[in-house]
Amino acid sequence: MYHELRKRGTSTGGKAPMRVAVVVPALNEEACIGDVVRRIPRDAADRIIVADGGSKDLTALRAREAGAEVIAAGKGYGRACLNGAVAADDCDILVFMDGDGADDVQAIRAIVGPIRSGEQDFVIGSRTRGKRAPGSMAWHQLAAARFAGLGIQLLYGVQFTDMCALRGIRRDTLMALGMCELSYGWNLEMQMRAAANRLRILEIPVDYFCRRGGSSKVAGSLVGTARAGTRIMLTFLRVAAKAKRRSPASREPADTVPDSELGVRQPWAGPQ
Repeated sequence: MYHELRKRGTSTGGKAPMRVAVVVPALNEEACIGDVVRRIPRDAADRIIVADGGSKDLTALRAREAGAEVIAAGKGYGRACLNGAVAADDCDILVFMDGDGADDVQAIRAIVGPIRSGEQDFVIGSRTRGKRAPGSMAWHQLAAARFAGLGIQLLYGVQFTDMCALRGIRRDTLMALGMCELSYGWNLEMQMRAAANRLRILEIPVDYFCRRGGSSKVAGSLVGTARAGTRIMLTFLRVAAKAKRRSPASREPADTVPDSELGVRQPWAGPQ
């Protein structure tokens, strides 16, 4: 698996320029999604895909008005990310970011550059190393990032300082990782699988802002925080347990999500 993934992560050489898709999972973000889409540098993204996770408001309409493609991705943060990746089948590099306006879109170029050049396989932003607006991250988010980073370092010897949504990876490399977490553990699972497969990983500091509207699904309530925290912890335990069962030389295929679990991926056809 390691050699296969690293081979897929090399530069395209003299071939056509690598195409970039920015995938934005979103749920009930009508207050800010339009502004998020408009602020994404068009010279850094060939496609902007908003993966709507079943919004009850006008998120899909606002995103489409701002120039994004919109897919009905089904319920779950990870499912939205995965279906966005599946939809970007004509692109070489995927950039993931949240739809609340807190991620710094100007960092997209810095994330894509090392992947496009063939120097890195996976580039992730670190909010803890960048400049954070006051109140943009709660204490428990910082603590979770630190504990997850320590756990990954103990397991794989790779150090992360954050689980930031803003990240980039080659599409074929991501699809070969065998991602199967369809909820809030998606970001952590990607980092753990990238570390386990010894991808070339670069963490860069990124600025982070307060959300531009609406309420956070995770930090906005005690219930949301508890639900996301539990899911993240279970994801860590599941991926770590599988890594321990598998010997270093094993060629056992990675877990994959059956197509039946992915849900609907058709373009959004407008309000019903």
